[in-house]
Amino acid sequence: MANLTTARDIPVLVVSSAASSERRVNPSWSISQLKVKLESVTGIPPAAQALTLRLPDRQQGSPISSDDEDHTQIGAWLSTYVEIHGPIVLKAPTRPGNQATTNRSATAMQVASTDPATANVIPPLSSVPKYEMPMETYSSLSDTVLAYKKSHRIGRFDPHAPEIEQKKAAVLWDEIDTASHLTEITVGARCILAPSSIRRGTVAYVGLVPEIAGIGPWIGVELDEPAGKNDGSVAGKRYFDCKPQYGVFVRPERVEVGDWKVLGLEEDDDNDLDEI
Repeated sequence: MANLTTARDIPVLVVSSAASSERRVNPSWSISQLKVKLESVTGIPPAAQALTLRLPDRQQGSPISSDDEDHTQIGAWLSTYVEIHGPIVLKAPTRPGNQATTNRSATAMQVASTDPATANVIPPLSSVPKYEMPMETYSSLSDTVLAYKKSHRIGRFDPHAPEIEQKKAAVLWDEIDTASHLTEITVGARCILAPSSIRRGTVAYVGLVPEIAGIGPWIGVELDEPAGKNDGSVAGKRYFDCKPQYGVFVRPERVEVGDWKVLGLEEDDDNDLDEI
């Protein structure tokens, strides 16, 4: 076996049910050394760890073990980047241009506990009590973002804020009444969503949506294709009916009404478009 004492560390992301952090693994480590270091991440004692190597092009994994784990280097199993699945997951950090580490070839090691009593030693972070500062305490502090906004009269602390908000809402309602300077935005009207002329649909709702942050009206559109965000409902409240992913709510300035025909649809109702 080749000696890997000069090998460079491999950057990996350690993800477990309890925590997530980046680690660097050196191929020159022995199996025993790796297990010792993984204990602080997984909570599994080295003696109870079982490692399994999984290659991208193979469904079956091969155990990472040796009769002499103290002197067997893990570089014999590792490639340039590693991904460990199981109680913990090691992934190479995503590089620019890569959608995800799982989209490219990766060598996988599964880390499991042979002792059920040690499988969940470290509780998940979601179960750990966290401190939440009372709003009264936060409001009384002088070095917070809230205090800065108050002292500089920013946003809702601006004495003219209500007037400004009303003007913004009036502009949005005016957009509805004069869309395209030709036709009003009304329920049932065909439209496109700017800046693209491909996303087309039918206006299904015009009005306020308190569940969405921001003042003024929103336009609910039932799209011709499943390129939306919802089924016509927001936070459990329904504003119109449509199939999932066919509904979307946008501001009036993005809606251009007119005689927009449906693109790419056949007369046969059985020919449904695939979502892309």
